[in-house]
Amino acid sequence: MPAPPPRVVATPAALDLIARLRREHGAILFHQSGGCCDGSAPMCFAVGDFALGDGDVHLGAIGGADFFISGPQYAAWRHTQLIIDVVPGRGGMFSLENGSGQRFLLRSRVFDAAEAAALDA
Repeated sequence: MPAPPPRVVATPAALDLIARLRREHGAILFHQSGGCCDGSAPMCFAVGDFALGDGDVHLGAIGGADFFISGPQYAAWRHTQLIIDVVPGRGGMFSLENGSGQRFLLRSRVFDAAEAAALDA
């Protein structure tokens, strides 16, 4: 059986912004909450500035930054790979990229049958 695919990946543009934020802020992490405010945008925080909950799920790491998702969001999106991208705009109110002229954006794709089977194994 093939190795399971990563649950979260980042585009080159996102990796560039992540590297910049890590240089400026040190260790960072991402959280995808699905809440009412910026719910479709992954939020970026300095490690220690965001308290993870018991139900948060670690999906992997992008650019050396751990990526977490809330339990209910994971349940809804477990069949998809999250693709973190960057577009022009303002970041979330508390997200570290706010004020940079860029913001993180979540895209996704559905795992194919072989990928889903590898993830379930």
